Amino acid sequence: MTTLGTWLFTWWKGERVGEDAFGNRYYRERGAPAPGRRQRRWVIYRGMSEASKVPAEWHGWLHHIVDAPPDGAGPERRPWQKPHIPNLTGTAHAYRPPGDPARGERAKGLPEPYQPWRP
Repeated sequence: MTTLGTWLFTWWKGERVGEDAFGNRYYRERGAPAPGRRQRRWVIYRGMSEASKVPAEWHGWLHHIVDAPPDGAGPERRPWQKPHIPNLTGTAHAYRPPGDPARGERAKGLPEPYQPWRP
């Protein structure tokens, strides 16, 4: 979640640049930066703040790798490229391989669960 301080700073000094497919909004500091400093850029996430929600083209803009914000079209995608998805680890949608106890099943061919020795 975005803090009150971030909302106030965004309202006071921010200029909205764009939005990605996930609903994240991107901002930059209004006006020219101070001499010897780069322009401040930031994102306000939709939902939980999770850096893996930022697509590659916006990541490049946020980190000053490219100067212009993405125009939405982006570079030509190859047929083998998958669409960007956030990291789902720790959520109900995380990948669970076959046999994972969280799926309520046991992998085939594995020995039975550990049984302690009783004299």
